[in-house]
Amino acid sequence: MNNIFSNINLFTHNILQAVIKSGDHVLDATAGNGHDTLFLAKSVGSQGIVYSFDIQETAIFNTSALLSEHHLLERVRIIHDGHENMVKYISKGLKAVIFNLGYLPKSDHQVKTLPETTVIALGQALDILLPGGLITVTIYSGHESGESEKKAVEEYLKNLDKTKWDVLIWSFLNRIPTAPFLIVIHRRGG
Repeated sequence: MNNIFSNINLFTHNILQAVIKSGDHVLDATAGNGHDTLFLAKSVGSQGIVYSFDIQETAIFNTSALLSEHHLLERVRIIHDGHENMVKYISKGLKAVIFNLGYLPKSDHQVKTLPETTVIALGQALDILLPGGLITVTIYSGHESGESEKKAVEEYLKNLDKTKWDVLIWSFLNRIPTAPFLIVIHRRGG
């Protein structure tokens, strides 16, 4: 059985369950293999909508296959585009957003999230996040450009207005410095 405290993705899902309700609109900014998209599709119910972005065809295929297997494909808008373009596709406010930064496991490690596009995407997600909503950002910094992306994200988020946003970092103190860690952003109000 997975331990909620050692599995960062399970921990993230538990945090998001506190705010996502049936009928909500939510976003998986980095579809990957579809596990976060599947979690979101289950969470929003039949009246909700999940937007799921990825730039890799493999990720789009894997996510679609996983959702089809669970009969949840109709709840999801799978978008083959970079997350920095989300506002082209999303017009309604979001209750929750998940980012998993880095590269798609078991794929080309040269294709990965980048500091520039991630910061743009975070800015757009903040703009369309509803009051009371959450954004989670799991950062995997142990790859080429991972450290620069980590620094760019932290620098951007530490400057958010503290009267409007709460920003929390959850990390392991007893693991290697490049172990994944989680940032949770809460929009006050609502």
